[in-house]
Amino acid sequence: MSWSPCPDPVPGDAASVDAISTVIVPRAVDLGEMTVRRALPSTKGQMIGPFIFFDQMGPAEFLTDEGIDVRPHPHINLETLTYLFEGEIRHRDSLGTDVAIQPGAVNLMRAGAGIVHSERTSDELRQNGQRLFGLQTWLALPNSAEESDPAFIHYGEKELPIIDDSEITMRLISGRAHGIVSPLDSLSETIYADVQLQAGKRFEVEALYVERALYTISGSIEVTGHTFDPGQLLILKSGEAVTVTAAADARFMVFGGEPMDGPRYIWWNFVSSRRERIEDAKEEWRKGRFDTVPGDEADFIPLPDLKGAPRAISPWSTRG
Repeated sequence: MSWSPCPDPVPGDAASVDAISTVIVPRAVDLGEMTVRRALPSTKGQMIGPFIFFDQMGPAEFLTDEGIDVRPHPHINLETLTYLFEGEIRHRDSLGTDVAIQPGAVNLMRAGAGIVHSERTSDELRQNGQRLFGLQTWLALPNSAEESDPAFIHYGEKELPIIDDSEITMRLISGRAHGIVSPLDSLSETIYADVQLQAGKRFEVEALYVERALYTISGSIEVTGHTFDPGQLLILKSGEAVTVTAAADARFMVFGGEPMDGPRYIWWNFVSSRRERIEDAKEEWRKGRFDTVPGDEADFIPLPDLKGAPRAISPWSTRG
């Protein structure tokens, strides 16, 4: 998905609690077809492990003949990870990938040295309309992998490991947790999990990674006696396991990883450890030097006229 910067709101956050370093209330960003809630980057927390960008898409209701039309646009030096709860997005990219992204599946696009993709609602779904609800995150690549070959990796809902005991359900998208390991080959040491709890049940967020956060999707959760409603990002303190209790039937994401190997710069859809690499990417896109998307060559998003230099983003552990 294409990104444009926007100012942070004045936060009205809950007070910090023992297990939580920071609470971030996402800001609303109007993308035209729908409004997203952007939790990262924020002035209160910029990067959690490799996660440098965190958007909640919807829930949005599209009527007949409506849908999303994110035209072809470029990325460098990052991975995008799209995860849906409802609806479907048609992903096409300059590698020739053409896949329907559906709920519960993991869809990771590794930009590496450069990739172009589009995200649209299929003609079939436009005939009847649909609800769309999900998350899109960006993961910064390690220095050693920033200029790696681009790739697209897909695992269906049934291919991801799951813990399900009827009261607690955890689908592991990336990394390792509670004795299971995801097949997703992310190039960063990371955790990303979709957790659902029945009211009154508990879930332990293990201390396997230095930087960890929770993002509330539905219902409400309690952490050390404080209650958090949907649409809040909780950055957890390092070093100890954290117990999450469902105040009502709840769904939330656990994510994070090891601290990145230095700061990153972000400008529009470009992320890199080197400011000059972003300047090169701007020129390459302006002059049409990126590959095109097969079947979606007729349109593209022009390089925007954004003011200011690429923004520097620091690992959370250097700030927290």
